[in-house]
Amino acid sequence: MIARGGGHQLVGISRSPEAVQGGIEARQGDYDRPEALLHAYAGLDRLLIIPSSELQPGVRGKQLTAAIDAARRAGVGHIFLVSAAGTREEADPGLGAAYWAGEQHLIKTATRWTILRMNYYAQSMAEEIQMSLNQGMLAGLGDERVAYVSRDDLAAAAAGALLSEGHAGAIYNLTGPATVSGAERAAMVADILGKPFSYATITEDQLRAGLSQAGLPELIIEALVEIKTNFVHGVFDILTGDTQRLSGRAPKSLREILATTLA
Repeated sequence: MIARGGGHQLVGISRSPEAVQGGIEARQGDYDRPEALLHAYAGLDRLLIIPSSELQPGVRGKQLTAAIDAARRAGVGHIFLVSAAGTREEADPGLGAAYWAGEQHLIKTATRWTILRMNYYAQSMAEEIQMSLNQGMLAGLGDERVAYVSRDDLAAAAAGALLSEGHAGAIYNLTGPATVSGAERAAMVADILGKPFSYATITEDQLRAGLSQAGLPELIIEALVEIKTNFVHGVFDILTGDTQRLSGRAPKSLREILATTLA
């Protein structure tokens, strides 16, 4: 965003404004304090709302609707929302419930809006693979075809949308350049490391047991199981050219991300 600013005044809003870098204006903002967001959003022509990492059922959806309402009250002309691939009607405690609530509220209340649906992060899968290296095996619930997108490419696509015209009322699916299965992920790792690395299909109960043995909290365990189940159901098996179209560059492949991470 900073590199492509093109003379626009950029504002970074965070609960920790001191962390905002790059010479842009920093403002205090907290989704759990919607009244304070009015000041944070004051004078903005365009706003990108990025969901928090909150996993408690109902909280993230309320945060998104509160942020949208604050943006409207502050007079923001065009609201951009980062959502998730495969978003559909869903009730809490499902992870997608917050994205559905945010999207629906945005569409119903905002004058000008754009939705950026992200695929699963390539870096998140790379971190999972790193934690599996000692076992020499990556586990999943099935074929798990996912069009992994890198965080940098998502950011570049969001910047492209914010800094250009013609996106009002659009819903974009931001994906990587290819869908990759579980077995294909393992083959990539084996090739990069030059040693055997396999993929195994396990049950949900086995996955829960393994995550529990690793000491993860119940809330995190259920979130990870739901994500893996969504992989199997094809929720992230969506491939588009939206990332390249908005960012102006070819998105990085999962293999490129893995090669950098595992190096």
